[in-house]
Amino acid sequence: MARVFDKTLTTLRKGALGVAIAAITALPALAQDREPLPDYVTEEYGTPPTIPTGPLSDDLKTAVRLAFVESMTQSTWGQDQNIALNDIATSGDVRLVWIISDMMRFVTNGALNDALTQAASLLLEKQLPAFNQWGAVTDHLIAWDIPEPPNYLQTKRAIFTSVVPEWKGLFVKGDIDWRHVSWGGVLIDNRPFDTTDDPCNCIPAADNPAVTSAEEATWLDDDDIVFGIEVNGEYRAYPRQIMEVREMVNDTLGGRDLGIPYCTLCGAAQAYFTDDLPNGIDRPILRTSGLLIRSNKVMYDITSGSVFDTFTGEAVTGKLKRRNVHLNQATVITSEWRDWKKAHPETTVLAEELALGRDFDFRNNRDANGPIFPVGDTDPRLPVHEDIIGIVTADGTPIAFQRSKALVALRSGAEIEVDGVRLALDAGGIRAEHVDGSDIGSHQAFWFAWSQFHPDTKLWAGS
Repeated sequence: MARVFDKTLTTLRKGALGVAIAAITALPALAQDREPLPDYVTEEYGTPPTIPTGPLSDDLKTAVRLAFVESMTQSTWGQDQNIALNDIATSGDVRLVWIISDMMRFVTNGALNDALTQAASLLLEKQLPAFNQWGAVTDHLIAWDIPEPPNYLQTKRAIFTSVVPEWKGLFVKGDIDWRHVSWGGVLIDNRPFDTTDDPCNCIPAADNPAVTSAEEATWLDDDDIVFGIEVNGEYRAYPRQIMEVREMVNDTLGGRDLGIPYCTLCGAAQAYFTDDLPNGIDRPILRTSGLLIRSNKVMYDITSGSVFDTFTGEAVTGKLKRRNVHLNQATVITSEWRDWKKAHPETTVLAEELALGRDFDFRNNRDANGPIFPVGDTDPRLPVHEDIIGIVTADGTPIAFQRSKALVALRSGAEIEVDGVRLALDAGGIRAEHVDGSDIGSHQAFWFAWSQFHPDTKLWAGS
């Protein structure tokens, strides 16, 4: 789906990207002191180069337009672009590597990708590996928290929408860090509500999905993973096989409307109430955008065009951001089918045909060795793919409980309580609740995902 640069890449001007860093003399103004990076960041990535501040020169603005905007919108690369890339590479402005990274995500021409990598290496003052070049560049930018260059969103929008024009409405200002947004390799799902059966070249959400009784779900094995939800005494199981194909379900359970995203990359199924919203706001219908933020899916509402933070349920752009919409969470229990149906025999379960004949297991195959998209620095308190149970308290405090140790403790009869939140066993999984027994809205996720969206999270890792 990405545009292919068909023209052969002209050789860069002789010696252009081989200029020694010490020879760069025309540097922009330098940034003021920043907060020091954590030791674990510098141990893995080293020390970042000096970061400029202030506007780009007119010559650099022209170079950015030629090398990135015109090359993508016109699907061409020639001598003008070679000269522009040389000017960018020797500018000393490491902020421009964000745009190089955006360009690299879509480039399929090997020679051009090498030239972009070389330019990024020069600006980062770092020799980058010959493999996974885009990932290495982006990981450094995130870990070092390199600021975005001036007019970054405008340039990024031009690059991304030259590939997928339907993204235009999503790339708008808001409470979202556009530096961290990348392409997940799939197209946007922009089908109208309740069009589950309509084919699309996307990850197809399921609206008002068909369900069966537990007895009828003979296609499920006892050890298959399901995501269980209860609302007002009604129970439903969402099999992982289906959620890995659909990644988004808009459903109604217990008389409440729900939007249920599943991020395969984050190991996180969440459930948001999409009703009981302020007057004048239509029910959000959640879809997969095809975009990622630090290896976490970016979901959006097809009704308003607003983007949501998948991990918090907060609208971060558009009309719903202006109305301060923040979706409340229902608890999702991750368990095996045998345990869920034994604890809740009255449960319904999504119908087999929703899997579209596919049976993925990304967790134990594609994603088994860690994040496959750039995430930058990761909190070292737990391994990146350690499962946690995450909650946010009423006062906004995020807390993560290490699931493996919590299961052992709870099964031995121990009590786990932190800041008025306690854990309880439920159908083979774990739920979090207030000390009075009321639900608090918890879900399971990989540690890397939870900790990067809640960097100040408290962590219970056993006592």
